[in-house]
Amino acid sequence: MKSRKKIIFNGVFLAVVFALTIYGVFHGEDLSSMMDAIHRADKRWLLPGIALVAFFIWGESIIIWYMMRSSGIHLKKRTCFLFSSVGFFFSCITPSASGGQPMQIYYMKKEKISIPVSTVILMIVTITYKLVLVVIGIGIAIFGRGFLHKYLEGILPVFYLGLILNIFCVTFMTILVFHPLFAKTILVKGMKLLERFHLMRKKEGRLKKLEASMDTYRNTAAYLKNNPLVIVKVIGITFIQRMALFAVTWFVYQAFGLHGTGFWDILFLQAVISVSVDMLPLPGGMGISETLFLTIFSPVFGGLLLPGMVLSRGLGYYGELLISAVFTAVAQLTVGKKES
Repeated sequence: MKSRKKIIFNGVFLAVVFALTIYGVFHGEDLSSMMDAIHRADKRWLLPGIALVAFFIWGESIIIWYMMRSSGIHLKKRTCFLFSSVGFFFSCITPSASGGQPMQIYYMKKEKISIPVSTVILMIVTITYKLVLVVIGIGIAIFGRGFLHKYLEGILPVFYLGLILNIFCVTFMTILVFHPLFAKTILVKGMKLLERFHLMRKKEGRLKKLEASMDTYRNTAAYLKNNPLVIVKVIGITFIQRMALFAVTWFVYQAFGLHGTGFWDILFLQAVISVSVDMLPLPGGMGISETLFLTIFSPVFGGLLLPGMVLSRGLGYYGELLISAVFTAVAQLTVGKKES
């Protein structure tokens, strides 16, 4: 019953956010001119963009496949691609991408992969995924002062907030992994404080669940200490994976025949959007991503700003959603029903 209510809530929440996004972005705009501009765009430049979205999904599957092998579990790459697709699909449609990893664990369990192993691997994926964003964000903040003032004057508070939240998340997860006893002490005291102020109902089983989760963090720490070279390679793959998705906007830029803004400027502007929205409780950063695009890409796309946003966001988010949805359906039909 709880699961069904959660699915209904997520579905309604997604629909409401989508409707508000559509209204906020297109209200009062000349839609016919926008469609004409999209129609005139050179579609040959959009094909590499679609390929990069597929590569982005595939990149995580290679990370999963690689870490599974390092744990002694041999899977076919196509099975790992299905796991990756499931994760991205449910991350796209749930607040704060909260539904991705639980569903991946569910499908991995169908392939007889133990929950502790899958949880550790997916936790490392999450840490490295956010770590790459943090490194890019800090790099822009420290070394890109001219870039910040040229493009980001209007959204600097949002960018810095997103960066701080990501730094906090990575730091907190790292503490959980390498200092589980210290983390447990903090969490237990925090839980008791919330119960004392009646902000959380007291439950007898909550402490046991916390202790069980601490085991996962201890296992993750052991994996990281025993496989440092694996982690370095995973970080490298993750960096390439994320940069590939950011590059989609450059191909959209080329599709309109525009010139004057360099490849790396466009790449890092898209990275700024990801840093800013990654920790926000919105499915796929919906709404805020479009708003930030229309703000910071204004000097880049000029009069083609709205069609540029539609194509860039259409490929980078909705294209990812569509591709991952197709392979999630394949996963539902095939995972656990034959040898991997």
